[in-house]
Amino acid sequence: MADPLTLVGIGAYLLGMIIIGVWCARKSNTNPEEYFLASRGLGPWVAALSAEASDMSGWLLMGLPGVAYFTGFGEAFWTALGLFAGTWINWVLVAKRLRSYSQIADNAITLPEFFSKRFHDKKRVLLALAALISLLFFSIYVGAQFITFGKLFGYVFNADMVPMVILGAVLVLIYTLLGGFMAVGMTDLVQGFLMVGALVLVLVFGVINAGGAAGIARNLENFPRFTDFFGIAAPVLEGGIQTAADGIPQFGPGRDYGFLDIVSTLAWGLGYFGMPQVLIRFMAIRKTSLIRTSRNIAVIWCFIAQTAAVLIGIIGRAYLPDLLTTASDAENIFIYLGIRFFPPLIAGVVISGILAASMSSSDSFMLIVASSLANDIYKDLFKKDAKEAAVMWMARITMLAVTAFGIVIALSENQSIFRVVSYAWAGLGACFGPLMLFSLFWKRTTLPAAVAGMLTGGVVVVLWKNIISRLGGIFAIYELLPAFIISALVILGVSLLTKKPSAEIEAEFERARTAEF
Repeated sequence: MADPLTLVGIGAYLLGMIIIGVWCARKSNTNPEEYFLASRGLGPWVAALSAEASDMSGWLLMGLPGVAYFTGFGEAFWTALGLFAGTWINWVLVAKRLRSYSQIADNAITLPEFFSKRFHDKKRVLLALAALISLLFFSIYVGAQFITFGKLFGYVFNADMVPMVILGAVLVLIYTLLGGFMAVGMTDLVQGFLMVGALVLVLVFGVINAGGAAGIARNLENFPRFTDFFGIAAPVLEGGIQTAADGIPQFGPGRDYGFLDIVSTLAWGLGYFGMPQVLIRFMAIRKTSLIRTSRNIAVIWCFIAQTAAVLIGIIGRAYLPDLLTTASDAENIFIYLGIRFFPPLIAGVVISGILAASMSSSDSFMLIVASSLANDIYKDLFKKDAKEAAVMWMARITMLAVTAFGIVIALSENQSIFRVVSYAWAGLGACFGPLMLFSLFWKRTTLPAAVAGMLTGGVVVVLWKNIISRLGGIFAIYELLPAFIISALVILGVSLLTKKPSAEIEAEFERARTAEF
């Protein structure tokens, strides 16, 4: 078990998050718009850090450093670059238009509701489909965050995975249930600062303890292709565990990280156009005039955080070369470095950055799924006269169910955060991303095309991941890229083959192009 002072540091952080939830509960429980969207009242700092913290998740402090630790710069660098580019382009292209259009579209407060109202989907087909897709992929996403809880708490308390996963899940559930979107936004603000602060601290002390740049380079020089931006290291494995000789981890000759590999990892950036946890922040910003400030904050935060995360994995291998011998265990490198570099109390606060990353994501995912089921399915599809209190209670019941499902996912055989997140990211990005761009920027997009494109994106992700990618070669590319392209082509083709939108829909589109709120 970790030092008692480390537990005090972690406990203080967790208590602070629950206090914020209780404080926000006074206002957030007044009506669904306040509970799900904070009545479009987020300031620039809360919107920016909430969007980025909820987006990056435990993947940032565990998954990304773990990939860098196990196989070197190649995959980790290009993935981070794709995400950084996607973050910037998403803020530039989508944020302002979506903020305006979601209010023009009869004040839509969830992403499925926006799609439905954007296309005047009177039968609610698009709304139901978008809500169900959110329910599926975000439940998987929540499970990935609970894996993070299990790994961190398991290390700190020297306990089995099962009770630690449940403990982390219950803590997030408490403050999300209490405070809704405002609690999520305010806790994300704190968590965003904590995440980037923890990353920078561990990076600085890592460089110092590993002997500076020269010492790091010297320690890594015998690991073929490890520091090669266009290569990838190949750990020698026996039964999935990396072998070592005289304390030196064994690597094969490595391989080239070629054009298709780079395109595949850069494709992660496409996912941003369809990420509800980010898009909902655009919808919740108080004024469109604040978006430029939010964008600058978000992009700077993203650059610092991802650069530090990749370098921590590289430095961790130089400093502790044979400590972590599987891809899953490698995702603990941030924890080990935090414990080694700092006094117990400070170490507790630093490694709480992992909790901050996971909690800021899982609370957002839980709230999005809850809003989709309670507001979009229960109220809009089955009980249009449902009272506001009933909608909010349905949301809370949904959170309980999603928490339970996420625990099941977290305790399944796949314990790699990076791999679980990549699948859910592809699903959401391909289902919602192309449609979001067409919805905002092409007036000719039709309702049948929206339905067809959304379905196509999800189906292609599942088929490509589980069947087509096994053919190897060009087919081994990250499933988000082909699914995104095919979905976009389907939207384009079906729109041209079906009746153009009504004059009313086109008028709303034109209003959204120039509207300021």
